[in-house]
Amino acid sequence: MPLFDLPIAELRAYAPALAVPADLDGFWESSLAEVRAYDLAPSFTPVDSGLTVISTFDVTFAGFGGSPVRAWLHLPAGVSQPLPVVVEYLGYGGGRGLAHERVMWAAAGYAHLVMDTRGQGSTWSVGDTPDPDPIGAPFHPGFMTRGILDPSTYYYRRVYLDAVRAVEAVRQHPAVDPRRVAVTGGSQGGGISIAVARLVPDIAAALPDVPFLSDLPRAITLLDRDPYAEVARYLKAHRDHVDRALATLAYFDVAILGRGATAPALFSVGLMDEIAPPSTVFAAFNWYGGPKEIREYPFNDHEGGEGFHDLVKIHWLRNRLGG
Repeated sequence: MPLFDLPIAELRAYAPALAVPADLDGFWESSLAEVRAYDLAPSFTPVDSGLTVISTFDVTFAGFGGSPVRAWLHLPAGVSQPLPVVVEYLGYGGGRGLAHERVMWAAAGYAHLVMDTRGQGSTWSVGDTPDPDPIGAPFHPGFMTRGILDPSTYYYRRVYLDAVRAVEAVRQHPAVDPRRVAVTGGSQGGGISIAVARLVPDIAAALPDVPFLSDLPRAITLLDRDPYAEVARYLKAHRDHVDRALATLAYFDVAILGRGATAPALFSVGLMDEIAPPSTVFAAFNWYGGPKEIREYPFNDHEGGEGFHDLVKIHWLRNRLGG
């Protein structure tokens, strides 16, 4: 895939003038109050993952609407003191997987929570968390247009609030130092991690990789590939819904939400990325409110830096949280 987006000098300066909803703060404050009205009730059940140097717990906590959300918590075996924790959110369509599959951060000496994404987990990785919230209005197959005519019913409201609750749940485990929480993820998970850095103001660090859900007005018109193309196809059918859909998306656009984040952040971007276009990643990066760095991978698509970038992340986070 050749370079298709803006030239690199323009990408590094790209900060689009996105319309910020007048009631953005109030919307999220009331949403957080709503989800916190439910007892978090985290449970941590030991499981046999087959691994001998990592201990794993099957986690359940109350997410949006009080519905149960699943996760894995991995700990280095024999831990005797509270550890910094990395909370990981997953890419589009994937679930938490099997207990042994995502253990890099625990192997690096951290507590590691892998959150399931409600309703997802039937494509590249299995999941266990249903999305019981009624959808109501018609939507295009996928998740991007579910409830898109109103911010209160939009799918990602439920997901972002689940993600906040995941942080609150893992902070209650005795092996976790609640002051040293980092959030991370790739693609959809990268976007969720930026949203959580805004919604949980005392997050210690954020590491979004090739983040999705950014600069949504540009993303849905620049590409013809899913998941952004789901929105374009929905609006092709529902020609009368354009203004309402774009107004809803503004509440969840991480190039808007990230402006209120303060945690140090390490971003990554693939300059040939056809799923999370480089300009949309730079929009999130350039508008991000906290101290920030970005690693550019000029010849990579949506895989970004993969294993090379994992090493960058491990060293970057160790300098900030220890571990």
